[in-house]
Amino acid sequence: GVYVLIAAGGLMTLVGFFGCCGAVRESQCLLGLIVKEIVTVYQNAATEYRDTGHSGNETLIIFHNVLHCCGDGNRDKIEATCPKETKEAEDCITVIKEFFNTKLYIIAVVGIAIAGVMIFGMIFSMVLCCAIRNSREVI
Repeated sequence: GVYVLIAAGGLMTLVGFFGCCGAVRESQCLLGLIVKEIVTVYQNAATEYRDTGHSGNETLIIFHNVLHCCGDGNRDKIEATCPKETKEAEDCITVIKEFFNTKLYIIAVVGIAIAGVMIFGMIFSMVLCCAIRNSREVI
């Protein structure tokens, strides 16, 4: 069990490191993957809503209210989840892509801040390890 936790921690550290590097360098590849995932989540929720009429309803309402958009190009069965003031708004796929393209600098700042916190934490953990080693030598 311990080895699984160590491996999971190592993998999380590796993914976090490469994610921060991608955000710092404003990597289009990283941001493209993020946008594709969010678009996929929206499209899956819209498809489920069209098929069942209720599943994925909360996800669609959140997207529509936050981004002030409606539908994914095929609004006929999805307009019930759109707010009244966004009936003539753009489709959400376009709005999601525009949102991430215009907010690139915010994503970069957050990535730099996370990288700084990670480096700060690593420095403190090294100092703590050295202090523990020095206290054991004294005893």
